[in-house]
Amino acid sequence: MTCRICSNSTVPFAEALILGKHTVRYFSCEHCGFIQTEEPYWLSEAYSSAITQSDVGLVSRNLIFATIGKAVIRTFFDANARFLDYGGGYGLLVRLMRDAGFDFYRYDKLCVNLLAEGFDIEEHSPGAIELLTAVEVFEHLAQPLDTIAHMLHFSKNILFTTELIPPHRPRPGEWPYYGIEHGQHVGLYTATALAIIADRFHLNFYSNGKSFHLFTEKKISAFLFKWVTHYRAARLIEMAPARQSLLAQDHARAAQEHPG
Repeated sequence: MTCRICSNSTVPFAEALILGKHTVRYFSCEHCGFIQTEEPYWLSEAYSSAITQSDVGLVSRNLIFATIGKAVIRTFFDANARFLDYGGGYGLLVRLMRDAGFDFYRYDKLCVNLLAEGFDIEEHSPGAIELLTAVEVFEHLAQPLDTIAHMLHFSKNILFTTELIPPHRPRPGEWPYYGIEHGQHVGLYTATALAIIADRFHLNFYSNGKSFHLFTEKKISAFLFKWVTHYRAARLIEMAPARQSLLAQDHARAAQEHPG
């Protein structure tokens, strides 16, 4: 197989039993270190439920991302602009960010919007998006370059999370992030692979070296990005004067659109 990131050759890396029934091969890129599954024929089964039962960290993950996301926006972007959560799931992050005064919207074709109804963005919605967020999305992408190109249709700035492959390059069964029980994780990244993606789209790449990363048309301080994406630092920034919540405004809108 050729690498889905850099198109160089891959070598067989491991096998795992996905969803308890499919023996799936993993391949490692000799150039960028990206690890990918074979062609993921099982995805329709894996996405019979968009949010897996094993994803017990969904709420805490969004709470952490909201804190760090607010810090990144306040530090590097226009906090008065519009924002989009891509692959936004139930709408939890959108609701958290709107409650905090940030004009957030949601895009997700696989999951029902339970918590931010009325704030979905369609393909050609008017208005510029200052920053797109993607929380635990990249590892799900069967065709990452195509999907990232679609993200960039909305914004040239993408703040996202995905766990970088540890230096010892664990195999399935040695690292829970493979997600073999739900079968939705089909690509695992190195910093080198992410840097190649950024270069392909003529963007700058910043990372905290763990799970928070940024593709952006801006040039910023790499050191400052690492500091801001540290949770304790983000909490300090969160202590700055609060923005006016959009909760009352959103309630008034919902009451008007759905009286009774």
